[in-house]
Amino acid sequence: MTADVSLYDDIGGLPALRRLSNAFYERVLADEVLAPVFAGFELRHVEHVAVWLGEVFGGPADFTGQLGGHQSLLRSHLGLEIRDEHRTRWLELMAASIDDVLPGRPELRSTLMAYFEWGTAIAQKISQASPGTDLGDPGPTPRWGHGGLV
Repeated sequence: MTADVSLYDDIGGLPALRRLSNAFYERVLADEVLAPVFAGFELRHVEHVAVWLGEVFGGPADFTGQLGGHQSLLRSHLGLEIRDEHRTRWLELMAASIDDVLPGRPELRSTLMAYFEWGTAIAQKISQASPGTDLGDPGPTPRWGHGGLV
């Protein structure tokens, strides 16, 4: 893919990210390791994740504009106490979801998994803090392109 095409467009935009988010959360909610972590899961979460990923991958800034931005995303992980086995399983299920939704694209899979490795490490660290913890200003929503963090 050429450098002038965003990762968002390369993936197929919000429709593809919705399919990815749906495929992933179907797996999560049926998984004995992760289902308990998502005990308070609400269906709107699937759409919120698709919109988040859209913004991160170079699409519209709708997560920031409509759903609270980076600060909101980080706060949603406070107190979850994500353990290594949760993070490992999350990554396994996301990889399987990418393989199903975006098959035959090993370079794209690698780029997406690099983002998810990076992002889940942050989520796991934040999840150890108590709800209500002041996170300071995390800055704008990060952007991820074909070459990694932009």
